[in-house]
Amino acid sequence: MSSAVPRLAGTPLGEVDTGRLVAAVAELAADPYAGRRVGTAGGRAAGSWLAARLRRLGAVVRLQEFPVTGVRELSALPVLRWQDQSWRHRRDSAVHLASADLPVPRTGDLGVEPVSGRWVLASAVEPGLVAQAVAAGAAGLVIPRGVDAGGWMPKMITGPAVQPIPIVSVRTDLHARLLAERGVLTATLPLRTVAVTGRNVHGVFAEPAPGAVSVLLTAHYDGVGDDPDQRLPAAADNASGVAVVLEAARTLAATVPAGLGLAVALLDAEEAGAQGSAYHAPQVPPGTHVINIDGAGKLDGPAAVEAGGPAQPLLAALDAAGRQVGVALRAGAMPSDNRRYAATGLPAVGIGMGVPGYQTPAETVDRIDPATLADATRLVVATVDHLTHR
Repeated sequence: MSSAVPRLAGTPLGEVDTGRLVAAVAELAADPYAGRRVGTAGGRAAGSWLAARLRRLGAVVRLQEFPVTGVRELSALPVLRWQDQSWRHRRDSAVHLASADLPVPRTGDLGVEPVSGRWVLASAVEPGLVAQAVAAGAAGLVIPRGVDAGGWMPKMITGPAVQPIPIVSVRTDLHARLLAERGVLTATLPLRTVAVTGRNVHGVFAEPAPGAVSVLLTAHYDGVGDDPDQRLPAAADNASGVAVVLEAARTLAATVPAGLGLAVALLDAEEAGAQGSAYHAPQVPPGTHVINIDGAGKLDGPAAVEAGGPAQPLLAALDAAGRQVGVALRAGAMPSDNRRYAATGLPAVGIGMGVPGYQTPAETVDRIDPATLADATRLVVATVDHLTHR
């Protein structure tokens, strides 16, 4: 299935192939890539597949490795038992990212005061309470945490500083029950911090002529990785954005005006604090216009847009493109790789068009809307066309 992109500024922009977009998302969300966490075999395999894809599209490709620190990973499935009940990982409970590693079971009674061997029921991780609990020899802290609309606790792999005590998050209603009934808790929290190597995938389709417009299309391909007991396919965040960038680059490369610079950066380690774009951004030539897509899974209302750097011409082109292709836009926070490029003084926009099932096992291919993928691609292509010709 394909749909034509409107002719803008007299330039034929080719076609957006919806089937190819969906196929790219399905490929990256497939089992062999295991959630695409930075530094894993699955993440590296995804990067290699993307490099091959860019070469087939005609880009000159290079891979760039960089160090990534502070990644938190589960070494085994956490266990949480209260009285005679076992609670489900990411449904009822999850390891708090500030938790110390607890690979072996620890059992203790529940209470609100730090006492030796006790699991302390608290509302948040507060430095003073942590110090008291450590000094008392408490078993650890138990913190409430909400769930998303699907009943999941989304996964993250970087966060607050690690504390010298185990910390477990439990569903808010279950935390209230523990406060009311107390009893005995047993937990393992096998969470360690690792340093890994990330790998960005760069593709250049056309070098810019002196003084000409240069465009860099970006999207991160990494995810948070599978858990030991379940898949997290990361179809929306951000296989969808990568698919859009690939299809937009294919469309633009076929009709790129002479002199226009066109390049792609498929970035690693966004989920680990945007370390991939932080490594790459200082290397990008000044004046390059950066368009970053993070989430194109299912648009429900206007697309979110965040601009940074001297982005007025880029924003004007994006606004014109939105009106041309029928995608409504709104100003909205997009805390993604676009911020790293803007911080170096580059004109940059981040665009978000929905992430159903965000960072949970429910982030599956069947929840990705093909029409949103196509609309996002049209928006990017039309933006570049307006930027070039206006």
